[in-house]
Amino acid sequence: MKRLSARELRRAQERMLKNLGLDVEELGVAEEVVVKLANRQIVIRNPAVYSMKTAGEQVIQVVGGEMTQQTAERQQYTPSEEDVMLVASQTGVSEDDARKALVEAEGDLAKAILSLRSRR
Repeated sequence: MKRLSARELRRAQERMLKNLGLDVEELGVAEEVVVKLANRQIVIRNPAVYSMKTAGEQVIQVVGGEMTQQTAERQQYTPSEEDVMLVASQTGVSEDDARKALVEAEGDLAKAILSLRSRR
């Protein structure tokens, strides 16, 4: 079997992917890619980044690089007095109950109000 050069191999790969309906584009080497999840953060330094398009969808692929993970310590939300007063006035509950509902809803006013109204 004939050995292909890197250039010939890349062109053959591009043709094959196009025949499958994939449009692949190399975007380059990123300095850093950060993926933030609910309980941790993944940092990838110097990865190659590719974009693949097919059937109206776009997929970003991150290849290689040095990966580190960090666990994220979530800070508890502290509602402002204005938010507490608003939720308390809209639901007719005490300020303490409104504050607890806002902390549970992580500051989402509508979610806190709906939660308190559904408890009635």
